[in-house]
Amino acid sequence: MFSEADLTHDRFLDGRLMIWQPRTGYRAAMDPVLLAAACAAQSGQSVLELGCGAGVASLCLGRRVEGLDLTGLELQPAYADLARRNAAENGIALDVLEGDLARMPGALRGRVFDHVIANPPYFPPGQGTAARDAGREQAQREATPLSDWVRHGLKRLKPGGWITVIQNADRLPELLSALSQGAGSIAVLPIVPRAGRAAGRVLVQGRKTGRGAFQLLAPLVLHAAPHHAADAEDLTEIAQDVLRRGAELRMGR
Repeated sequence: MFSEADLTHDRFLDGRLMIWQPRTGYRAAMDPVLLAAACAAQSGQSVLELGCGAGVASLCLGRRVEGLDLTGLELQPAYADLARRNAAENGIALDVLEGDLARMPGALRGRVFDHVIANPPYFPPGQGTAARDAGREQAQREATPLSDWVRHGLKRLKPGGWITVIQNADRLPELLSALSQGAGSIAVLPIVPRAGRAAGRVLVQGRKTGRGAFQLLAPLVLHAAPHHAADAEDLTEIAQDVLRRGAELRMGR
């Protein structure tokens, strides 16, 4: 478990959320905020986050939409404890379960949800340099294949429910292949750092048993300036709406 000295207390959504995170372990940045923004959950619906970490995505969603039934599944006990603490201190109900999605805890096997969200590890085994911190390495390095994240996510959805995933852009083909095994109405939102740059991330959303046409959406551009010129924030207006004001990020439905 983390000691107080191991943690930082960080602002999200311009301070609407205050999140405890490990100082040197896996630290959430904008990706879970974007993931939460892309989930179109409505009050009264249920949402499961696979691999919830310290709870940032679920809590951003809970801050935007009141009355959600939020559940998080986290493999690492220390991060699950942080998610519970963050939920309690921010006054947002979040039921955090510990376990491996590849061996789904019994408490989840009989449940289905309106939405499933996930920010799976970005790096396949053997790719890139291993992180020095074991918790960070486990959060970033894939042990369970990406296709299994999608497969287990779809199992936990009601018919007509939505799965939303954020992932590295170079893994989009894998993600689409996995979603094709049970989901339709798929939309892809490329996320680019600046206009004219290649996408670094993609948000992908699909509907269980959906039959709508595939949509490749116009990219979300994060920064307004053509290049990084100063140590100052230069977010586009839409990025400010999402990352600072907690707005929904519509996926084209």
